[in-house]
Amino acid sequence: MLKRCKFSSVMVILSFLWVLCQGCTTTERVRTVSVPRDKPYKVGDTWYFPFSQAHGYKEVGIASWYGDPFHGKRTSSGETYDMHTVSAAHKLLPLGTYVRVRNLENNRSIDLRINDRGPFIQGRIIDLSYAAAQQLGVVRPGTVKVEVTALGTPAQVQRTESVSDTIFGGIFGESETETVIYKPADYYNGNFTVQVGAFGDLKNAKNLSENLKKTYGHAQVVPSQRGDQKFYRVLVGRWNNLDLAQQYENNLKEKGFPGAFTLAE
Repeated sequence: MLKRCKFSSVMVILSFLWVLCQGCTTTERVRTVSVPRDKPYKVGDTWYFPFSQAHGYKEVGIASWYGDPFHGKRTSSGETYDMHTVSAAHKLLPLGTYVRVRNLENNRSIDLRINDRGPFIQGRIIDLSYAAAQQLGVVRPGTVKVEVTALGTPAQVQRTESVSDTIFGGIFGESETETVIYKPADYYNGNFTVQVGAFGDLKNAKNLSENLKKTYGHAQVVPSQRGDQKFYRVLVGRWNNLDLAQQYENNLKEKGFPGAFTLAE
C-alpha cells in the first residue's frame, strides 16, 4: 500500500513537471499591413513632407485624442478608423511605424502603430485613438505631455505560453503573452532641414529666403510639384542630426514662424 502511494506521488510530480515543460516560446513573422508610400500633403496653407525612413526618433510634446467625428472614416493609410482600436496619427512619421508613447504625468506607456496624419493644431505632436487615450489616461484631461519614441516596424512576434497553477485547488491554467521584436528605426542619422513656408509665388519665396540667409547662413528655395499645382518651399539649414535640426525649428517658431517643421531630405 505504501509503495503504491509513493508510485502515485511520483507520477503526479512527473505529470506536473511535464505540464510545466509544455510552456514554450515560439517565434513567427508578423503580418504587416500594406500602406501607401508617404507623399507630401497639404493642410490649409501648409505642406508637409513625411520622413522617408525611420531611425531613433524621440520627441516630447503634447498628445491629444480623436474619436466620434472620425470613427468609421478612412485614415491616411487607407484603413478605416476604429476609435476602439489602439492606433495614432502623426504628421511626419512614416505610416506603419510603431511608436512607444509614455504619459509623462502618470508614467503609463503603450506601443501603437501610426496609421493616420495629424494633429494639425500647433503644439501637438500626436493624436491618439480613443482606445489608446483610455489606456494612457488622456481621455478626461483631453491633452497631456508625452514622450514619443519610434520603435520601427515589427519584424517578428515572440509568443510565450506559460502555465499558471493553484496547487491547493488542483486547477491548471495556461496563458499566452506576446513580445514584438521590432526592426530598429533610425531617425537621427541623415540629412535634415527645416521648412519655413511654401508659396505659390516664386518672388515671395525668394524674398523670405534672402531674409533668412542673413540670420541662419543657409536658406534655399526648392520648387515642388503636386499634380498640376506648382509651389516653392523655403528651406533653412542643413544638418545630419535630428536633434540639432529640431533646435533650429524651435528657434524659428520663436522668431515668428509657427509653421516651421523639420523634414528629412
